[in-house]
Amino acid sequence: MKAPWPADPPRGPFRRTFWRSPLRGPWLTSVLGLLLLLTVPIVAITGLLSNVAYDPRLGANAVGRHLGPLDFYLFSWPTSPSWLYALNQGLHVTLGLATIPILLAKLWSVIPRLFEWPPFQSPAHALERLSLILLVGGAGFEWVTGVLNIQDDYAFGFFFTDAHYYGAWVFIAALSFHVCVKFPTVWRNLATRRALRPLLEGVDATAPEPRSPVDSDLIPVTPAAPTISRRALLGTVMAGSGLLLVQGVGQSVGGPLRDLAFLAPRGRAPGRGPNGFQINQTFANTGIDPSQVGRGWRLHVRGRTSLALTRERLLSMPQHTYDLPIACVEGWSTTQRWTGVRLRDLARMVGSADASELTSNSLEQGSSYSQATYSEDQLNDGRALLALRVNGAELSLDHGYPARVIIPAVPGVHNTKWVDSLVFRT
Repeated sequence: MKAPWPADPPRGPFRRTFWRSPLRGPWLTSVLGLLLLLTVPIVAITGLLSNVAYDPRLGANAVGRHLGPLDFYLFSWPTSPSWLYALNQGLHVTLGLATIPILLAKLWSVIPRLFEWPPFQSPAHALERLSLILLVGGAGFEWVTGVLNIQDDYAFGFFFTDAHYYGAWVFIAALSFHVCVKFPTVWRNLATRRALRPLLEGVDATAPEPRSPVDSDLIPVTPAAPTISRRALLGTVMAGSGLLLVQGVGQSVGGPLRDLAFLAPRGRAPGRGPNGFQINQTFANTGIDPSQVGRGWRLHVRGRTSLALTRERLLSMPQHTYDLPIACVEGWSTTQRWTGVRLRDLARMVGSADASELTSNSLEQGSSYSQATYSEDQLNDGRALLALRVNGAELSLDHGYPARVIIPAVPGVHNTKWVDSLVFRT
């Protein structure tokens, strides 16, 4: 039976003589793979936990998400500690950024295998090749869309949250299969070359890895002269990872470290004074008529009964103050001192002390910030506020004047600004 492709590989990258770097080999690939194995699972787990925190099962929280068979939830996202979501998303974004140079170096180290000839040698080999396509494609998709989301740049023509969530499952499945197949090889490669011993070699001593006792198609057959050592290559990769790690830490920790995040998106630099902290959405970009937040503004509270409360009435009610963070999906967070009325007190006023769900509605319409729904535990947390002041001062328009929701440990987008109504349901 005639083979479906020529016996001789095409010219160019399909021929082993095309790849000449003496640095490539099973040891380098194994080291990079081990670094990813220590970090990428954390990125994956915190990403799935972020979806749990958004809880798209509740009312308005789907924001375009289409729940499917992979949407299963084993627990409700807790409100304590208040910095839980900030920690989770900080780890997700910071480690995600830091792994980019390692991912690129790993892809460079194994790129000859993407051009293997013949493409498929057996059903088992075909399955492994398919897993590589899903692994490389899934990683590229997740990291590229993730970085674009951090930059608030939705250049792609699809809904980010759905695509990123289901893309993550494809990537996780391919990664799990790849680790099961390749981990024994990684361990053997590191043991054969005595773990990190090649890092002691300078450029003059850098040569292709020996083919015995471990041979590999990654070792070049016609190597070029080395221009850098493996130590310099890994050092450069780790320096790039360190730089991106600092960007993530600066955003997620904030405070004096914020200045280190000089690659952070424009428009988030805090100003001065009590309201001088980060924002995503400014009042000017909402399309809200300024008259709607003037003296005629009313908070409409609905439960078993309904009320329309002026801001003066809200300020006359018992006020409570807590230090709570705003933590956004893009990875940044900031902790401020908020003062306002407890949400559970407002529930009692409309005869819904037993409410199991609350939906907040903003004066802003048609955006992902305009609604959010909270669970019974979230709305009944004593620190869950309709905030009227921050750091002892009136809220600014950009921070949600005349009132905004602040609930501990929820994603920042759920802390609705420019609140128009609160609807309690039993």
